[in-house]
Amino acid sequence: MGILNITPDSFSDGGFFYSAENAISHAKKLIEDGADIIDVGAESTRPNFTPISADEEISRLEKILPAIKKFGVPISIDTYKPEVAEFAIKNGAAIINDISGSMFDVAKKFSVPIIAMHNEKISDGDIISDIKNFFRKNLRDDLQIIFDVGIGFNKTQEENLTILKNLRELKFIDGVEIPLLLGVSRKSVIGYATGFDVNNRDEATGAICVLAASQGVNIVRVHNVEMISKMLKMADILIY
Repeated sequence: MGILNITPDSFSDGGFFYSAENAISHAKKLIEDGADIIDVGAESTRPNFTPISADEEISRLEKILPAIKKFGVPISIDTYKPEVAEFAIKNGAAIINDISGSMFDVAKKFSVPIIAMHNEKISDGDIISDIKNFFRKNLRDDLQIIFDVGIGFNKTQEENLTILKNLRELKFIDGVEIPLLLGVSRKSVIGYATGFDVNNRDEATGAICVLAASQGVNIVRVHNVEMISKMLKMADILIY
């Protein structure tokens, strides 16, 4: 999953692809580099982000979605607002990527898959148990749900590291295998663990993605698709 942030303030690439021309060009490059899905976000959800209105979010999306749809690769819409998700689906998006982990009614209405993120403060002191409980309570037979472990959302850095070390355990809920997505690209947990600044975290991101693939993670959400898709191509040969 290639990240396309059409925002002025995302933590890694804010402003780089804010214009429609740059966004469309970058989406094309992500696909050429090996992206199977383009994840479009029109509002930054970095720590301490400034919320924008649904109308502003939609105005950013309407400039680029029709052009990206023509590339023929599934688009996921990265939003927590139902009205934005509905607009995006009607204009070419095929997946809802929901950091609130709650937009199931919209997904059901349009019969599209939803990525549901764990974005809750832990309740019992055991982050792995909490995430599994979140997955368990949201398992549904009437929807295709992909679960996101939520690295960096309502978690300490030590909790983030614990999750990354235990992805295999999160792959199964009561013996049932579930689809998993990991979004860790360039995130602060890498800086915490290694000291690398945000502009020098792609190799570490790739290392995590290879480990994640070996632990059963199905989708990795990344900025540097070109490098990491090459790493995963070899990893997949060895793993599968």
